[in-house]
Amino acid sequence: MLKEYSVVFVLLLAFVMSALLSDVFLKWTNITNILRQLTPLLLVSLGMLTVVLTGGIDLSVGSTVAVASVTCAVLATQTFVHMGNVGLVLALAIGLLAGLAMGSVTGSLVAVFNMAPFVASLAMMTIGRGLAYVITNGEPIRLDPKLPANQLLIDFGSNKIPGIELPYPILVGVAAVLLFWFLFRYTRYGRLTIAIGSNESAVKLSGIPAAKYKFWAYQVSGVLSAIAGILIMARSGVAVPATGVGMELDALAACVIGGVSLSGGRGKVINVLAGVLVLGLISNIMNLLSVPIYSQQIIKGVIIIIAVLSSAVKKK
Repeated sequence: MLKEYSVVFVLLLAFVMSALLSDVFLKWTNITNILRQLTPLLLVSLGMLTVVLTGGIDLSVGSTVAVASVTCAVLATQTFVHMGNVGLVLALAIGLLAGLAMGSVTGSLVAVFNMAPFVASLAMMTIGRGLAYVITNGEPIRLDPKLPANQLLIDFGSNKIPGIELPYPILVGVAAVLLFWFLFRYTRYGRLTIAIGSNESAVKLSGIPAAKYKFWAYQVSGVLSAIAGILIMARSGVAVPATGVGMELDALAACVIGGVSLSGGRGKVINVLAGVLVLGLISNIMNLLSVPIYSQQIIKGVIIIIAVLSSAVKKK
């Protein structure tokens, strides 16, 4: 039990160290800022967890974030600009559908055509990134605060709940964690998703369509990545085709730090949440200490190596 939740203890240690190293770390503004910035990564990591539990991998999540973000922004600021809140709803829906479509394509390549998940998702990562640049012509798309519907989206991304001063995007992250915790713990879909990663042959012999569940896993990843892209756009007020670059690596890092087996069949939502928070705390404290960004990448890489080695030791 202690080994299983060791990442939680690492999180507590990182929290204490952060508080000791910085005078401003424990300020409510700083904490809520960390949580708001980490919410998109949390959503992408939950999608990555779903795919990895089946024994796969989804490298296209960062590109999906960008495609959903720029699609929604173009529709909200140009195509549906005169339709008010109805146009905003349509823009959001189509942005989510874009994420679903990308996940469906990757899932089809893996589940139907038996393409290696690494190759299929790598191809979609390249296609998605190019598509994001084509949609925007390589230029940023800014939400117009003069338009009520655009301002509503900006307010959601940047404002806080009155009284408790909690940013709205954090509620999305909390809801996602609770939903996926329940999904993997108490539903048939969750149990079969884990079972496929543990022993796909046994699942197939039981008459269960493993390919269908693998396909659904990539769809879930695509939709969660789309939501993450929309939240990033809402927070910053601008959508750029470079959004989400490297996010697939951060999501994998969060999963690895959380003890998720990259071979599938083992992983917990609460541990992935802890992994995301560990990454966020480390990045935040290094920023507060003015550590150069390139040095931060080295430190993150070392942490991933330690996490993988620690996981291998636990198996023995």
